[in-house]
Parts: sequence; C-alpha cells; structure tokens
Amino acid sequence: MRADELGYELVGIQDHPYEARFVETWSLIADLLARTERIRIFPDVANLPLRVPAMIAKQAATLDVLSGGRFELGLGAGAQWGPIEAMGGPRRSPGEAVDALEEAIRIIRLFWSGGESIELDGRYYGVDGVNPGPPPAHPIGIWVGAYKPRMLALTGRMADGWVPSVPYAPPEVIPGMRARIDRAAEAAGRDPGEIRRIYNVVGSFEDSAEWIETLRGYGELGFDTFILWPRGDLIEQIERVAEEVVPHV
Repeated sequence: MRADELGYELVGIQDHPYEARFVETWSLIADLLARTERIRIFPDVANLPLRVPAMIAKQAATLDVLSGGRFELGLGAGAQWGPIEAMGGPRRSPGEAVDALEEAIRIIRLFWSGGESIELDGRYYGVDGVNPGPPPAHPIGIWVGAYKPRMLALTGRMADGWVPSVPYAPPEVIPGMRARIDRAAEAAGRDPGEIRRIYNVVGSFEDSAEWIETLRGYGELGFDTFILWPRGDLIEQIERVAEEVVPHV
C-alpha cells in the first residue's frame, strides 16, 4: 500500500507455497489488489507444477477484471522439485519442465483468446472443449523466469517478458543470455525489442548514490524494469529509493 502511494508501478510476489512462513501467493495478490488503487501486481514467478494452466489463466483473468487491468503473469517451469513433489506435484527433468511450460503458455493464451471453446491435447496438459472466460481486462503479459538455454529460447519465441534474478543471473552473464533470447525471437519472426526485460534486484538499498550507479548499469544491459527485493526495513528502503534513487535512474 505504501508502494502504491509512492508511485511505484509494479509489485512482484514469490510463489513458493511449500514454505510454511509464506501465505498463499494468489490469495495475497487478490487481497492487495483490493487494497490498492493503481499499482500492478504479478507472481514472481508462478509455480507451474503446482497449478493447472487453465486455472492459472482463469485466476489471472479474474484478478485482472476485478482490479481493472492491474494483474500481470510471471510464470516459471519449476525448481525445488523435492518440496513440489512433497505437495503432490510432479517431479520433472529440465527438458520435461521446459516442454510443460510451452504447453502451459499455449493453453493460457488460448484461454484468453476470446474463443467460445478451446482444445489442446498435450503431453503434460490438455483442455478439451472448455469454455473460457471472462476475458482479461487488458492484454496480460506472460513474463518467464528463465536461465538455461532452452528456457531462454522459449522466452524469445513465446513470452512477453523475461524475469531473471540477480543472485542466479549476475550482470556478467546477462549479455549472453539476452543474445540467446534475441536470436530465438528473431528466428520466430518476432521483434526482440517487444520483450520486456525485468530484473529482480536483491540488496540493502541504503547507499543511494551506489544504487543509482548500479541500476543505471543494469539499464545499459537492456533491462527496462527493476523489482527491488530489499534486505532490512522494507518501508524505509522503498521510501528512500522512491525519493533518492528513482528520479536519477
């Protein structure tokens, strides 16, 4: 709510339902959309193996309608397979996870397409004559959390955005990852410039001058959006960043 007041544009919320200390992400997002007026919110990123794609599409469209177009969809193929399996989800190899994500994206887009009935018979997911609706209030972006070559290529072919995190994709590896996304986009007949680049930035945002320089450097790597994951006093740090960093980046 304070971020909404300060003029921030976007809030990202992790989706690790097997963590006992976290409430359920989609329920939290619904609550926060109801409490705020302008800020957009997205799962950063949604845990696909624990959620059926058609229901992801339905929930996303519902939240978008109820909030007047303020929901976006971050989507991941899955990680932490032990906890996922413990909750009843599948354990997938890296290749299987990528293939399942591709099927999921196709189903989600079909669900939002406005068709009266949709069908897709995949290896991991399928829909058979389901009647989708209501449609989203705005064109929801599908932003993929991707690091490995096949996931990066999938992002270039199919996604509206890329959402890596600094701890897993530090600045020095970004140019190579970005190039793989761009090549895949071009091969698919897409303009790479249309793919949003969103960087999850973790740190203690206390030295404003240092963070101005750091975020400018990330911008030169091609990122257009930064999600701040502060360590320490959350409110104090987002207030400082809004007042001292954002105007200079």
